[in-house]
Amino acid sequence: MNHTPPTNQLRVAVMGAGAVGCYFGGMLARAGHQVTLIARPEHVQAIGRDGLRMQTRTFDERVRLAASTDASAVRGADLVLFCVKSTHTEAAGEQLRPHLGAATLVLCLQNGVDNADRLRELLPPAQVAAAVVYVATEMAGAGHVRHHGRGELVIEPSQRSEEAARALAAAGVPTEVSDNVRGALWAKLIINCAYNAVSAIAQRPYGENVRGVGIPEVMRDVVDECLAVAAAERVQVPGDMHAVVRQLVETMPTQYSSTAQDLARHKPTEIDYLNGLIVRRGQALGIATPANRVLWALVKLLEGKRR
Repeated sequence: MNHTPPTNQLRVAVMGAGAVGCYFGGMLARAGHQVTLIARPEHVQAIGRDGLRMQTRTFDERVRLAASTDASAVRGADLVLFCVKSTHTEAAGEQLRPHLGAATLVLCLQNGVDNADRLRELLPPAQVAAAVVYVATEMAGAGHVRHHGRGELVIEPSQRSEEAARALAAAGVPTEVSDNVRGALWAKLIINCAYNAVSAIAQRPYGENVRGVGIPEVMRDVVDECLAVAAAERVQVPGDMHAVVRQLVETMPTQYSSTAQDLARHKPTEIDYLNGLIVRRGQALGIATPANRVLWALVKLLEGKRR
């Protein structure tokens, strides 16, 4: 069900259209914006043939939109949703750079806390804005995204952030522009550090893991270490992170972490930018991070084995 194009129709490109990019790009396309997904060949072929299948809690539809394997497809875009893995930030930024318009907003919808800063080293800094993503999604097959829950964004202020936020909100994506995106990114990092590695090691969803013997205590230790590093970095993490971590499972009990999905598919994970980042920053600041170190090391071990 594609809706009538909005009066302020945006041209949107999604760089790295995996589960997150397909979900948000699909929501914008469904609302009538002109969206091009830049994705792997098998997804591009399936989407070109059948459209993007969006299977969510409230609808199951095939959404028609453009798809390409080539970064040049970002040319002419008002908004780029930058959704590549943290390990590919610089390489994808280099691919993007020659095709970027002077007024294009590049919105980083990535895990980790430093991707936007890394991207600003390659692209005009004023055109890059960080975003915090709270969504549970997976690619259930070629050209098929499955949504398990949530779907809101918090965006850093920039010249076009308000315009992007209005378009996203009108498309059914709750979006706010915040002055403390750094704190929100760290809050998301802490959630990822608590959940991702455990889900990856066990290859089980969040709801099952939190019932495991000793796992809530491990997660509490992980959060304590993350908060100690954040405080030393002078980051203002909003809210009670222990409560936030405990409550998250209620909104996405069936979700496998992106790290678990990567391991299951024999792909490199982002663990170096999650628990690994806490280990590195803790080491630099003289803060012990044993719980994060064990989770990071075990995922690295599994990653090496599966490759």
